[in-house]
Amino acid sequence: MRRLWRGLSPAATVYGLLLAWEGVCRAGLVTPFLLPAPSAIAWRLGQQLLAGDLAWHLALSLYRTLVSFALALLIAVPLGLAMGRVRGVRWFCEPLLAVGFPAPKIVFVQVFMLWFGLHELPKIAMATLEGIFPILSATYLGALGVDRSLLWSARNLGTGEVRLLWKVVLPAALPQVLNGAQIALPICFIVVFVTEMLLGGGGLGDAMMLAQRFADSRGVFAGIVTVSLLGYGTMRVVAWTRRLLLHWHVETQVRQL
Repeated sequence: MRRLWRGLSPAATVYGLLLAWEGVCRAGLVTPFLLPAPSAIAWRLGQQLLAGDLAWHLALSLYRTLVSFALALLIAVPLGLAMGRVRGVRWFCEPLLAVGFPAPKIVFVQVFMLWFGLHELPKIAMATLEGIFPILSATYLGALGVDRSLLWSARNLGTGEVRLLWKVVLPAALPQVLNGAQIALPICFIVVFVTEMLLGGGGLGDAMMLAQRFADSRGVFAGIVTVSLLGYGTMRVVAWTRRLLLHWHVETQVRQL
């Protein structure tokens, strides 16, 4: 019974808010232009799906997000492992991480636009830059905190330094790495969405800006709903991937009890 209640309570909250929203709009308490009813937004989403526009913009934003997230992982994970285990790399990169992490990287969007033009590269580069720092920080801290007895045992068995990173340090730091990845993925999506609004070129952000220019409030709210659903879906996939990769870890075993 308790598990059933836990599963139903979040959905019940969402359904309750939607019903209240629909009721306020049906009662005429707000103008439809300022706040369209959920049924009107759903109707607009259906129209966009049938026309094929929504699928195209959705696929484009998702493609940019996943490419930038994959690039951030490929750059940040090896560098973070090296920072945690190699003193020279840590000496060089730690000040850059300390300065770059809190800095608003979105200011580079104009620079990337000058360097890469107005097409895919500036959007992907901007989102990759934003996604690197949370993964890098989490990987670095995870690699730095690996139990020394594991490293000592592996070295005594003849494990080289490079193999040590991938066979011992990375598995031990994997929970921290995945923490950084769960933070980086929505950041990549947000940055892709913002750069689409600023630079155009298709995608959900560009579609919302186009709807706003034509005073299409239903289209704007349909974009907000689509972005929210996409963000929720991607985070659920990341959570499922985390449980799959950490099936041996204590956090997964405790949740299954």
